[in-house]
Amino acid sequence: MPQRRRAARAHARHTPGGLPPVAPGADALDAGHSASVQAEQTAVVLCAWIAWSRRLKFVSPIVLFWAASALAWLVVVAAARRRRGGLYARFVGVLLGIHTLISCALFRHVGPLAPGFAYLQGAVYLHFLLLSRPRMRPLAYRALVSIPASYFVAAIFLSFPWAIASGLGATPYGLWVPFALAVVGILQSLTARREEIELVVDRAPVDGLRRHPLPRDGASGARRPLRIVQITDPHLGPFMSVARLRGICERAVERDPDLVVLTGDYLTMESQDTADHLAEALSPLRVLEGRVFACHGNHDHESPRHVATALERAGARLLVDDAALVETAAGPVQVLGMDFHYRDRAERMAAVCARHPRRKGALRLVLLHDPGAFRHLGEGEGDLVLSGHTHGGQLGLVSLGGSWTALQLFVKMPDHGLWARGPDRLYVHRGTGHYGFPLRLGVPAEESVLKVHLAGDGV
Repeated sequence: MPQRRRAARAHARHTPGGLPPVAPGADALDAGHSASVQAEQTAVVLCAWIAWSRRLKFVSPIVLFWAASALAWLVVVAAARRRRGGLYARFVGVLLGIHTLISCALFRHVGPLAPGFAYLQGAVYLHFLLLSRPRMRPLAYRALVSIPASYFVAAIFLSFPWAIASGLGATPYGLWVPFALAVVGILQSLTARREEIELVVDRAPVDGLRRHPLPRDGASGARRPLRIVQITDPHLGPFMSVARLRGICERAVERDPDLVVLTGDYLTMESQDTADHLAEALSPLRVLEGRVFACHGNHDHESPRHVATALERAGARLLVDDAALVETAAGPVQVLGMDFHYRDRAERMAAVCARHPRRKGALRLVLLHDPGAFRHLGEGEGDLVLSGHTHGGQLGLVSLGGSWTALQLFVKMPDHGLWARGPDRLYVHRGTGHYGFPLRLGVPAEESVLKVHLAGDGV
């Protein structure tokens, strides 16, 4: 066994980036396992060192916290570079670098909470270290590491104004506020708001792109509305376990919708190693086969084969710049699924629409992951466009009955709810899960049934 380990290390030195060989031989598996174990042991030692810093009388706890945090940052960035390449290493380096600076600036002000503060700091580094190895983690790990780390990263970034005050020599009064807000964020990140939403496709021309009101007293018409369950951005990972997503799919089936549409971003770094997790989570939808359609999101291009395999096993039809005509109890519906692209959106979508012209008498339903691309869709090409991607803005005042979200500070794009442009209507789902910023805050996840009425049906 030692000879095989030495051979694996020698081979790794001649592999681009110093990575172990891709072939799943015994040497590669042994070397990869050894490196993973060593890195995890290093992280555990660092966590323990930080947590028990107050017991070391010969060095200041503040100095020790700074030193241990800086060393942990270096270990995580080095492991990220070795395991996943330069792009991930730069991302982790910047994110954890900012986190480290803020947390170290605040450490001197936490008083008797220092051991808990140190534990959470260690959880952050361990979480990002192990993210470089895609693997769905068990409940115990998520409860002790992933979720506490996400909480702490969010709280630290929310604490930025207090860190500035500390850096200027002032006492950061009210430091508990961002940490209390992050507790609320944890609760909102683990739950969803169940709703029934009435939408009226009225096709009345609207100038520009603007938020469109929902009917105040519901809607009713001569015909039965089209019932749609949309699942978008589940982001299978720390906050969206296989069991949780499976339960969402089971409830979707119980509602007996005419259509289930999946509008992208199914995985995270932790769930990209296999199609099995997503396939199991979506498996309840198989009983609705023929009524389940999907499109790609931006993150799905990171592991397209796993996504395609899982959707197929779940009985969902993946529409990649493709269309399908389906008969429903509410009438015929043409479902057009757009692939995700960053560039040349108008030209690409125009070509897709030209290949799949409108079907006479059918409602034209467009699945478009990114609502920012809605303005590039040819006018009149979609009666109703369904999007996700924004997670509803993720931070905002929606929980308090408002519409404002932090997304509005940075980009001019639809963030949540119903929007109109010309005769077309866009509904932006708040998301089934979330990704990116660690928590939701003030923007609850959505688990809804859309009841789509046509204005010509007596609405």
